[in-house]
Amino acid sequence: MPRTEHIRQPVSGPLELDEIEKFQKLGWRVIAVEWEREAAGAEPGAIRGRIENPPFGLRVAQDCSALEEDRNETEILLTMMELLIEDGPYSFIAEELNRRGYRTREGSKWGPVAVFEMLPRLIDAGPGIFSTEEWGRRRQESRMRQQR
Repeated sequence: MPRTEHIRQPVSGPLELDEIEKFQKLGWRVIAVEWEREAAGAEPGAIRGRIENPPFGLRVAQDCSALEEDRNETEILLTMMELLIEDGPYSFIAEELNRRGYRTREGSKWGPVAVFEMLPRLIDAGPGIFSTEEWGRRRQESRMRQQR
């Protein structure tokens, strides 16, 4: 199946037909048009629709077209998973994350509740984590530490 490219082009003025034709000649096709206007009676800054953060461990890509790995958050997920498998209590996991200098997305220290609230994300991310070379290396090191 051929790879599909997408670009998002902000429009600051009227949409010109010759601009559309130029892109079509280059093989592009229009797949969406988004319209906006000032809403009568709406409060400035009012939230429209649902706003949701990307899952922990991911961030919005530079081109805003997809999610990509956030290396720092992925490292936190790996560390949490490793400590959970070692049967550490949530308070110990939080202390260890803080000791290593890791912070929550909001920049605060980890606590047992924050660790507990990450469990659904760890369950979701688990299959991807377990299939990485990094996870295999960590598990090997952990086994070696346990044998000592």
